[in-house]
Amino acid sequence: MRIFRENISWLLLYVLHNLKSVMAIWPTPSNSSLQLLGFFPNAENTSQTKELSIHTQAMFKAAVLLSHQYNITVEGQYIQWQASFTDGNVMNTLGNTCRAISSSNIVGIIGPIFSREAHQIADFANKIGIPVVSSTATDSDLSNRENYHAFYRTVPSDSTIALALAKLFIRYNWTSCIIIYQNDVYGTGGTKVISETFLKYNIEVTDLIVFDIVMNSIRGNLKTYLTTSISRIVILWTDIVYISQILRYALDADILGPHFTWILTSGISLDSFDQIYHSKLIGILTIEPVTGTVVDAPINSTLLHAAYQLWQQYEPESFPTSAKVNSYALFAFDATWTLIQSLQKFCSSLKDNSSSCSAYDGPLFCFDRHFIHSNLLFNIMNSLSFLGVSGHVQFTMNVTDRVNGSYYYAQNIQYTSNHISFTPVLKYDSSDDWQTYSRTNVIIWPGNSLTPPIDRARLKGITLRIGVIESVPFTIVANVIDTSGRNTTKLTGYVLDLIEYLRDKMGFVADVQLAPPNTSYTGLVLALANGDYDIAIGDITVTSARREIVAFSNSISDNSMRILMRKTPAIQVDLLSYLKPFSRNLWLLLLGATIFASIILCVIERPDNAALQNRSIISSGAMILWFSFGTIVGYGADFHAQTAAGRLVSAGLYILSLVLVASYTANLASELTILKTKDLIDGMDDLKNGKIPYNRIGIRIGTAGEDYYLREISGGSRNFYPLKSRQEMYDSLLAGIIDVSFMDIGTAEYVTNNIYCNLTLVGEDFDKSTFGIVTPKEWLYAKDLDVNILSLRETGILDNLKKKWFQTKACPQTSEISTALGLESLSGLFLTFGVICVLSIGLYAWNKRNMIRKYVNILRHQKTISLRSETYMVDFTNKPHTSTTSSSTISQIIA
Repeated sequence: MRIFRENISWLLLYVLHNLKSVMAIWPTPSNSSLQLLGFFPNAENTSQTKELSIHTQAMFKAAVLLSHQYNITVEGQYIQWQASFTDGNVMNTLGNTCRAISSSNIVGIIGPIFSREAHQIADFANKIGIPVVSSTATDSDLSNRENYHAFYRTVPSDSTIALALAKLFIRYNWTSCIIIYQNDVYGTGGTKVISETFLKYNIEVTDLIVFDIVMNSIRGNLKTYLTTSISRIVILWTDIVYISQILRYALDADILGPHFTWILTSGISLDSFDQIYHSKLIGILTIEPVTGTVVDAPINSTLLHAAYQLWQQYEPESFPTSAKVNSYALFAFDATWTLIQSLQKFCSSLKDNSSSCSAYDGPLFCFDRHFIHSNLLFNIMNSLSFLGVSGHVQFTMNVTDRVNGSYYYAQNIQYTSNHISFTPVLKYDSSDDWQTYSRTNVIIWPGNSLTPPIDRARLKGITLRIGVIESVPFTIVANVIDTSGRNTTKLTGYVLDLIEYLRDKMGFVADVQLAPPNTSYTGLVLALANGDYDIAIGDITVTSARREIVAFSNSISDNSMRILMRKTPAIQVDLLSYLKPFSRNLWLLLLGATIFASIILCVIERPDNAALQNRSIISSGAMILWFSFGTIVGYGADFHAQTAAGRLVSAGLYILSLVLVASYTANLASELTILKTKDLIDGMDDLKNGKIPYNRIGIRIGTAGEDYYLREISGGSRNFYPLKSRQEMYDSLLAGIIDVSFMDIGTAEYVTNNIYCNLTLVGEDFDKSTFGIVTPKEWLYAKDLDVNILSLRETGILDNLKKKWFQTKACPQTSEISTALGLESLSGLFLTFGVICVLSIGLYAWNKRNMIRKYVNILRHQKTISLRSETYMVDFTNKPHTSTTSSSTISQIIA
């Protein structure tokens, strides 16, 4: 049964080969002892595989025939070919290889096509000792010479294209991508090397999507994967046979342009796509390996022209124009030419050897055979260097890749002559960077745009439910009458202006929703986390606790907190404030010094000083006490010391006066200044030290101020006075229910400058933080929002908004640095002066007591006479008689 299946396989292969050669008249290979085995893809019902199969096979045959024209022989014989076809099945390819080697003298293999086949064929070739040169297998793992001693390739490896892709991303400032890859060696290996290369350049691979080549479909929902990803750049890393199918999936799900930018690793035929989808395909890029001609690098034009002539001679119906020959066909030619030249040099070096240069030893079965001089052949290949039709070809003993000659170009799907096609737009040399393709003017990006797309999800056209909370001046709520006479709520403030600027830049639809009045900031954050809002904007402080359940954008405003309290009088009334410059002991000492000096002066001066003579002891003592007081305060007295001893005492009093008056003046000014500027507390340290009872400190629940209080002041104890809203805080402060509260500096400055003029801010800033826009965790549009916020900051728009809403002042201006003193400052001094004046008047009245008594008696007698005169006049009116009081008596009384 097994033999029957093998015979059928050979028969089918023979029929397939002859069917493909009906139109071709390539010379039939002769029975040469030296043959090269070439692997080519089956020409399936897709134009891509047909082109790749026909072109690579034609250039493979042309290289062999060209060696005949150049009379390149090995041991007097021309090298011949065998062609085999593969569908990517590793076992089938290995079986075809084994049969060819068992029945023919194969000295080298061109291929295989797929990387998953190359691993097995390279191991097999290493076992039997013949070289394998691939023109299409790109897996980076195959670059390891130690693991794949017999493997070579003329096509650039995946490592090279990964680097080219990274530089393309850098060129357009893309920092993320999605990779769709097929689940085989080529797909997983390419994804691995791209991820590793991108990591070096800080490019993030956000999502990996598997295309199952067995099931022939995407694992999962492609639309869901892409629309929920933060990136909008898609790299399609699959064989050419799957690209069109995946693009059709994307068209059906509407996840091509203009929303996503797709990058393919191979060009495809666009004729199979319906015209209604052409606008969606615009902007797709392909990154494909090319020959040196595309990047203006040198190639062997003579050799290329000769190969094209042979192709046109033997298979003219399949030959396109020279500009449309598939690049992999040229890599196939150079792979074949590498083996031809190596075999020629190898066999020339064995002329003196008795054995044939193409000899095998062992049985005919493929796994038991071994090429006798394999090491010498490998050494010659490792040192080979020539200019091929794709560029310079050279190998080393370290890697399986060619040393240089790795080139790429980027093609762009554009409209040309009313139909879409691939147009080269960029070129890449591994020794340089991406450059503009010389014959291309512009790149057309998805959506027919000339502007390079961004790599992130954008908010353009998306409706956002934006939660805001009333907070003057961030969000000001006012009830207004609209044109229809209805009472409506109007929102203004810093937040609404910010939303308008962001909407203009980003193109989203803003659905602003005011949170209920009793909503706290923590409650607003929780509502967003539960999906009630898409984002929340306001004076919402970024804290670690909130970051555990939501995310925050870049800062929209810097923030810190201040202590808010009632304004206190400029100074407090203190009747003895003028005595505070000196301590009580100093005042007592000063009094004692004055009395002591008065006693000494009384003893010394009274006998000799005329001003003190003829006075009583008490009078002289009072006079001298006045002298001592006047001298100390710098006023002086009505007499001067006459004796030398008295003058010496006076000098001591003058010295005391000089120092004491100056010290008193300085200390009094300092005390009054401190008294004038003194508040109930000076700052946060006073609160921490308990200067104000904790139950007199008002804290709003659910704010960053509550977190700070619990963390820094109370050690977790909720011993404060709880407040539910800002309005309750203002009312409680003004009513004296609480003494202080915490408030964000922006709102606090606005409120104290414009609304509550009798509230003030105390102390320095504390708990510095930032305000950010609240977003869900891992939000799709976070990067788009952050970039646009940074743009507003860089252009000065955020600073302008701060000036507009936070630097206005409606409260009366008060000078905080005035040095003028009020009545209260020295009220005690004037009260003392009043008491002294009263005492002075009392003393004067005591001294004049006799005169005052006499004057009072006179006034009393005058009043008595006046009363009697009035009585006489009344009697005279009623009864005609004369007065009983004589004029002499009146005169006596007056006298």
